[in-house]
Amino acid sequence: MSSRPGYLQANSSSSIIPTSHPPPPPPPQQRSATLRRGKTLTRPERSVAQPPLITPPAPILPGAKPSFPAAPTASATGERGFDWWVTLSLVVTFWAPPAVLQACGFKDSPTRQAWREKITLCFICIVMGGVVAFLTMALDKVLCPEKGSSNFLRPLGASPGTVGVGGWLFNITNSVTTSVNFYDVSTGLSAQDTTNFFSRHNSDYPACTSLTARFATYPLCASEKVTGTTENGTLQACPLGELNSTTYNTLKITNSSLQVGYSWEDVSSLKNFLVVDGIVLNFFGYIQANPNPILNDSVDSVIRTMLASPAGGKDATKLLYNRGTTRDAIPCLVERYYAGRIDKITPGCFISSIFLYLALGIILGVILIRFAMACIFNWFLSARMILPPKGLSNNAVSPMVMPSGANVSVNNPSGTAPWRGGTIKRPVRGANGKSIIEPAQPTPLVTQSQIGSELFTVCLITCYSESRESVKGTCDSLALTNYSDSRKLLFIVADGMVTGDGETASTPDHCVGLLDADERFGNPMPMGYVAVGSGRKRENRAMVYAGHYVVGSGRDIRRVPTVVVVKCGMPAEASEKKPGNRGKRDSQLILMNFFSRVTYNDRMTPLDFDLFRKIQVLMGVTPDFFEVCLMVDADTVVYRESMKHLVNCMQHDRLVMGVCGETRVANKRQSWVTAIQVYEYFISHHQSKAFESVFGGVTCLPGCFSMYRLKSRKTDDENWIPIITLPDIVREYSQSEVSTLHQKNLLLLGEDRFLSTLMLRTFPNRKMMFCPQARCRTVAPDTFSVLLSQRRRWINSTIHNLMELVRVRNLCGTFCFSMQFVVFMDLVGTVTLPIAICLTVALIVNSIITPPSDFESAIPLILLAAVLGLPAVLILITTGKIIYVCWMFVYLLALPIWNFVLPVYSFWHFDDFSWGETRKVAGDLKGAAHEDDKSELVTTVPLRRWEDWERSRLRRIKREERRRRDLERMERAFQPGPELVPGFQRGDGAPAQRYYSEYEGSDSASMFSSNDEDQWGGQIGAYNENSSQFPPPPLAFDPSAIGADLDGDVVDSTDMDAMLDQGFDDGPSTPVNNPFTNNYNVLSTQSQTNIPGAPPLMSSTRSLAGPHMPRFELSDGAPAPPRSGYSTPNAYMPISPSTPNSPHSAESSHSTAVEGRSGNGHAKQRSGGGKNWGPGGPLIDPPARF
Repeated sequence: MSSRPGYLQANSSSSIIPTSHPPPPPPPQQRSATLRRGKTLTRPERSVAQPPLITPPAPILPGAKPSFPAAPTASATGERGFDWWVTLSLVVTFWAPPAVLQACGFKDSPTRQAWREKITLCFICIVMGGVVAFLTMALDKVLCPEKGSSNFLRPLGASPGTVGVGGWLFNITNSVTTSVNFYDVSTGLSAQDTTNFFSRHNSDYPACTSLTARFATYPLCASEKVTGTTENGTLQACPLGELNSTTYNTLKITNSSLQVGYSWEDVSSLKNFLVVDGIVLNFFGYIQANPNPILNDSVDSVIRTMLASPAGGKDATKLLYNRGTTRDAIPCLVERYYAGRIDKITPGCFISSIFLYLALGIILGVILIRFAMACIFNWFLSARMILPPKGLSNNAVSPMVMPSGANVSVNNPSGTAPWRGGTIKRPVRGANGKSIIEPAQPTPLVTQSQIGSELFTVCLITCYSESRESVKGTCDSLALTNYSDSRKLLFIVADGMVTGDGETASTPDHCVGLLDADERFGNPMPMGYVAVGSGRKRENRAMVYAGHYVVGSGRDIRRVPTVVVVKCGMPAEASEKKPGNRGKRDSQLILMNFFSRVTYNDRMTPLDFDLFRKIQVLMGVTPDFFEVCLMVDADTVVYRESMKHLVNCMQHDRLVMGVCGETRVANKRQSWVTAIQVYEYFISHHQSKAFESVFGGVTCLPGCFSMYRLKSRKTDDENWIPIITLPDIVREYSQSEVSTLHQKNLLLLGEDRFLSTLMLRTFPNRKMMFCPQARCRTVAPDTFSVLLSQRRRWINSTIHNLMELVRVRNLCGTFCFSMQFVVFMDLVGTVTLPIAICLTVALIVNSIITPPSDFESAIPLILLAAVLGLPAVLILITTGKIIYVCWMFVYLLALPIWNFVLPVYSFWHFDDFSWGETRKVAGDLKGAAHEDDKSELVTTVPLRRWEDWERSRLRRIKREERRRRDLERMERAFQPGPELVPGFQRGDGAPAQRYYSEYEGSDSASMFSSNDEDQWGGQIGAYNENSSQFPPPPLAFDPSAIGADLDGDVVDSTDMDAMLDQGFDDGPSTPVNNPFTNNYNVLSTQSQTNIPGAPPLMSSTRSLAGPHMPRFELSDGAPAPPRSGYSTPNAYMPISPSTPNSPHSAESSHSTAVEGRSGNGHAKQRSGGGKNWGPGGPLIDPPARF
C-alpha cells in the first residue's frame, strides 16, 4: 500500500470495518436433526454464481504500488495463452497471412485479429444459414428421394377414374370404350390391376428366360398357347394390344407417372395377391392357368401355401428367401406378376416426416405460446402490476440501514450510515438523579406508510449532441408527470463539451440554460472522477450544477430538483474536439458508481461527494433514500402517468429489478424510413417483451425508457439487497480494457442490452418486466443511413449478448419450454435472418407455381402464415387499434430491408465499433469510433470515504471562519465601533448557532493534524450549503417519521435547570424574523415551547460569509444532525442575521457559547480537556432548545 496520505484509513477517528446491523434473533423453536434434501443436493450447479463476462482487473488504489510485483498479463506482454476462439479464427482465415492483411491496410495486430474474428463470425453465420436451408429444402429430398421422383405411390381406390397397368396408375377419363370398359372396372375399384387385359409375351420378361419352371414359362395369353399342348386351366383372353405407348394412345389412357400403392388390408381382401419384399404380385392369371399344384416345384408350393392361408394375402418374403431355388425366382416373379407396391413409408421418408412434424410442433408451439402468453399478460397480468401498493402498514427496513457488507463504524451497532450522526449520546439526568434523556439509536424498522407509495426516484437523462428542444421536451415531460416533485430528482449528464450538428450552442449550454440554479452553490468547480477509458482517458472531470427545473406558471408551476453534470475533461483535453466525452456508459456509471458508494459507504471521488452534498440539500434527504432509477434518453418524451406506473410495478413485486415501458415512434409520417419502424417498435414490445414478462425475463430493457432498482428490501424486511448498485455489476459494467471483438461488441455498441444481460446473469431468480401502460415517445431515425448505423449496432449487440445469455442455465423453465430455449431460438433466428427471407421468397414463388397438394407440402406455408398473421390478431384482440394493422402491411413491404439488407450489412461490420451516423457533432464527417488510448494508465483522483471528506469540509469552513475573524479584528483596529460594520454582531449578546459533528473535533483526531491547510480542501466545493441567506430545503419527511430523537416527555423546572447546568447551546428565545419560515411551515422556538413533547429544533448553520454578510457563529462542537436522516423544518434556518430587516437585541437572543444560563457556559468543554470530550469529538448531542 502507498504511504501517501488520503489512501490509508486505519488512523481515522472512526475505525471502518465491513459489518452490518445485528441479525434478527433466532426463532425459539429448535429444528429437527434430520437431514433434508435442499436445492444444493438436487441441482448444485445452479447455486454457483456466474463467472464474469469480462474479467475485471484487481482494483488498485490510485497512486498506490502493489506490495509485490504482479505477474505480467497477456495484454502487457503482447502474448496470449491458448484461446480456442483465437485459434478458430486463425484456422478459418488461414488464406490471409499477416503480410497480406498488412498490405491491405491492417497495420497493427489487434486490427488484424478483429478482422479475422469478423470473418469467422460471418463464416459461422453462413454455416448456420446453410444448415437452416438444408433442413428446410434438402433434408426431405435426401432422406426420401422417391417422394419427389416419378415412382411415387398413389393408394389403391384413392383416385377415381384410374386403373393400374403393370403397377402404374393410368388416367382413363378420356378412354375409348372397346372390348374392355375401363369405366366399369374403375367404378368397382379405382386403380385396380388390369394388366391381364393386355397382350404379353414370355419374351417380354428377360429375368425369366433362364428358368424352366411353370411360373416362368406358361402362356400368359390364350393367343400364346403352343399348338398341340394341353393346359390344365384357363388362359387369359388378352383382348387389348401390347403394353406400349401405341396401345395407350389408341385407348386414350394416360400414364400419371405414379405407382399404385396397396395397403396390407387391400392385399388381404384381394384374391390371389401376394407380397414379396414390399412388392405386390398378382397371381390371378397363374392360378387360372394352373389350378392344380405342380409337383417338385418349390416356388409353386410357396405361392399356393401363402394363398391358401386363412388370412390370405400374406407376405411370402421369408419363405422365398429361405431356399436358394426360391430366392433365384424372385426377380422373375417381380418382373412377370408386378401389380404395385405396399403403400408404406421408407425409413428415410419416415425420419423426414418425423423431423418435419417435430419442427412444425416446436416452431408453431413457440409461436402459439408466445401469442397466448402475450394475450394473457396484456389482458390480466399487466393491469395488476400498476395497482397502488397495499400493505403500507407493514414494517420494512429503514432507508438509513446499510446492507450487509457495508463499511460501518464499530461503534455503530444499528448499522446506519455515518451521515445519520455517529456521536454517542450520554444520558442526561435531572436533580433527583432520574434519567431524562436516554441514548437513542435510529430505528432499523419503519412502516411502509412512513415511506409512502412514491419511492424516491432519480431520473437519469443522458445527453450527447441533442438540441435544446429535445432536452427541454424530455425534462418537461418528466417534470409534468403525476409524481411528486419532492420524490423525483432530474439527473442530467452532458457527455462532454460537444456541439450537435447544426446547433449554435453546445449541449452543456443547453442543459445548464434550462436550470434554475440554486445560488447557494455558486459557480461549480471541476471535480475529478474515474471514467470509463484507458490510459489518460481513465481520468475525467465534471462540474455539477444544482437547482430546480421549473415548468408551468401560476398554480400549475412545477419545481423539480435537478442536477446537471457536465463532463468537461482534463486540462490537457482543452484543445481536443470533444473534451470530456467518454460515452453513454460512462454517463450511466457516474450515477451507478455514486449510489453504489453511498449504499456501501465506499470510498468516494470528489465528484461523488459534491453530488452527495447538493442532492442532500435539494431533496432534503441523503441520497441513500433513493430506491429506483429511471433512465431516459434526451430525445424521449414520457407520458404523464408513466413514472407512477413504473414505480407501482416496483412496489407490486420486490423481485422486480427492472421494468421498461412501451416506446412509440414520435415521427411516424416523417419519411418512409420512420413509417417502416412503427409496427416494428409496437410488436417488439407487445409480443416479445410481453411474452418474456410472463416469465420475468425481458432480455433487453431499452435505454431510452427503463427503470432499474437501486436496492431492494429482502422478503423478511430485515436488510437491503443492492441491485444495480451491486459492486460486481458496477465493476463489470465499467470495464474499459477489452481485447476481443466479442467483448468490444458487448461493451461499446449495446450498453443497454449488456446491462440487462449482466443483471439477468447476476440475479437469475429476479424479474425483468414490461409495463405496457407506461408509455413514451422517441424520435426514430428518419434517413436510411442513420437507420443503417443504428441497426448495425443493435443487431451486433443482440447477437453477442444472446451468445452470453444462452449460457445462463438457471433461467425460468426447462428444455423447450424455458427462457434459455427461447433465447437460443432468438439467437438462431437473428443469425439466419438473411437466409430466412430468401427461403421465404422462394417458398412463396414455388407455392404460386406449384400449389401444395397435401398437408405436408403446405406446412411451410402454415408456419409463414402463423408468423406473419398472429401479430395482427394480437393487435386486434389486445389493443383494438386497426391502424397498427395498416402499419403492419407497410412493415411487410420492407421485410427485405429488415431481414436481408440490415443483417448482412451488420454482419460485415462486426469490427466497426463507431456510432456512425446516429449521433453527429459539429465538424464530424462520421461518428468517431471507440479508440483505445495506449498511454500509461495514471490517475490522480482521490478516493476517500464520506467521513474523511466531511472532516476536510468542516476543517475548511473553520479555516475560512478563522480568516474572517482575523480580517474582522484588523478592521476593528481602524474602525471606531461595531455599529460601522453593517451586518455583524459580536460578543454583545448576539446568538451563536453552532453545528456539531463527530467529524469536526480537534485536529488530533485526523492523520492530517500536522497540516493545518488540509490538502483535500481544494477537492471540495467552495460553497456553504447551510448559509443562512438562502431558504432551507423542502421538508421531505415528517421529522418524527423515522427514528428521530423525540422523547416526548415534559420536564419540570428543576429538571430543566439540571439539564442546562450540563452546558449545551440555547437557541434564540424569540422567533427569528425569517422570510422563508412561512413558506416552509417552520415553527418558531417560542411556539414549540408551549407544545408538550415537541422535538428540539436542531439547526446546522455554517457560513462562509464575508464582511458584508450576516455573521453566524460556527461551532467545532459535537451535536450531529438528526439521526433520522430527515431534515427538520428549520434545518437551514439562519440563527442571528444582523440585517436591517431583522434587528436583534441582547435581550432577545444570546449564545451560551459566551454566557450560559446561570453563568455556566461550555467553553471548558471546547478546550479539549473536559470529561465530555473524546478523540472523535464531544460525547453528547445537546438539544438546541427545550
